[in-house]
Amino acid sequence: MKDIQSQVDHRRIDIKKVGVKTISYPITVLDKASNRQSTLATVNMYVNLPHRFKGTHMSRFVEILNRFHGQIDLHAFHSILQEMKDRLEAEAAHLEISFPYFLRKKNYPETLNAAGYQCCMHGSLEEVDDLELQFSVPVSLPLLDQASEVLDELPRSMGQWGMVFIRVRFKSFIWIEDLILLVEEGIDIERQNVMNKRHSSLSVEALTIIIAEKLSKIFAIKWFSVKVENPGQGYSTFAAIESS
Repeated sequence: MKDIQSQVDHRRIDIKKVGVKTISYPITVLDKASNRQSTLATVNMYVNLPHRFKGTHMSRFVEILNRFHGQIDLHAFHSILQEMKDRLEAEAAHLEISFPYFLRKKNYPETLNAAGYQCCMHGSLEEVDDLELQFSVPVSLPLLDQASEVLDELPRSMGQWGMVFIRVRFKSFIWIEDLILLVEEGIDIERQNVMNKRHSSLSVEALTIIIAEKLSKIFAIKWFSVKVENPGQGYSTFAAIESS
């Protein structure tokens, strides 16, 4: 049979993106406390196809992914992207891996000792690597007033006020949990501002500025974006900052 996919295409039309998406795949990510953490990811793989090819074998994407089975972590990104680019003779390769990341917290009861955060690693390779980590952190507020404390053995009700969305690019390695905890420190500062009556209520603008100031002091980060959203009845408020 003829290999139609690799035949020369004389129409000179580049296909910007061709690939496979929403592959469920087990991966490992680095974990500061436990060395490695196993989780289930959703993977998208695609390339920029030169006009000289009519298409590509979609099975090759999965073959490349399977070669790194059990070894997929943040450090494997470059190798996977390079193999996609080389084997598919592509101008650029792209890889997106979305996964829940679980962070153990000492103040959680034994029955609920980990909090999950949705993360996504997005990598592109044309001439050089471009690797970006995206993650979100919920902003929760006690529904109960400090003056109406319940018995110690009962949990306090928590309501979700909004969400913080972070995107970072790196100069050097940094732990995912350190970034998450940094964002949560910023949220705690703004909560204290409200409790101490410095602010009348949580502010998307104030929270965005606090977190951006913290990220700007991390040497390992070369670029970041912060967006804070507060969904409302019929509309939502948000604020965003992107580093220069």
